[in-house]
Amino acid sequence: MIYGKLPVSFLMALASEKNGSTNSAIAQTLLENLDAVRGMGIRELAAFCHVAPSSVSRFCRELGFEGYAELREVLETARLYYERPSAAAGPRRRAEEYLQKTADSLRLAAASDDLLKLRKLCGEIDHYPRVAAFGLLKAEAAAISLQCDLLMLGRQIYTNASYAQQMDYILSAGEEDLILLFSCTGSYFEYHEPGEYRERLYKPRIWMIAGEKKPREDYIDETVYYPSAHSQAGHPYQLLWIAGLIAQEYAAYLDGKEDKTGGK
Repeated sequence: MIYGKLPVSFLMALASEKNGSTNSAIAQTLLENLDAVRGMGIRELAAFCHVAPSSVSRFCRELGFEGYAELREVLETARLYYERPSAAAGPRRRAEEYLQKTADSLRLAAASDDLLKLRKLCGEIDHYPRVAAFGLLKAEAAAISLQCDLLMLGRQIYTNASYAQQMDYILSAGEEDLILLFSCTGSYFEYHEPGEYRERLYKPRIWMIAGEKKPREDYIDETVYYPSAHSQAGHPYQLLWIAGLIAQEYAAYLDGKEDKTGGK
């Protein structure tokens, strides 16, 4: 399962923009009228959204589109999909089936040998001056969960729901930055190709937690893979579970560190 660029860009705009802002209003209007806006030119679309064409152009840039031509292409091909349960099963049966699918997905993730790498990751979380965690849509929930847990352990990390601001942070990061990317399919950078800024990605230390083994870009320093069926029932629970496991391992890491120093 992979979300297309449209829901990723638009829903993250709705999640991170102030309610009623121009970008939020455009994203909401387009999501609610996908069939009606397909094929519209920029002026027609602007009129439909009750904004100026310049606002649509700015909307495209700030959401990571190269221009209106790319947005128009995405609007033409975008299809929203949800894995529907059986309507005939009844509420209790659907709840049981959903619970089973969720539990199966967690057992699948727990079988990954890559989870042994988490102790190394925790050492780096403790070592690096600046740490950030990011994800797209539901995967960002894992980043926020980790941020909350680590704060309770005395370690502050940064996250942001806006994909544009996530990319700004990553592209401006340096050698003192550790960045964790939660991505069910390992496709985090496929939604916003760094292009001419690609070289900047080699500066920070980047870990990717992903549910699919694929050739990784050489600016990804470490990966933690977990088996995944890429179902909507299993996502984002697998990533949330691993985020919780990172916090568990970090707590154990701190306890071990304290034991070695005699509590000092």
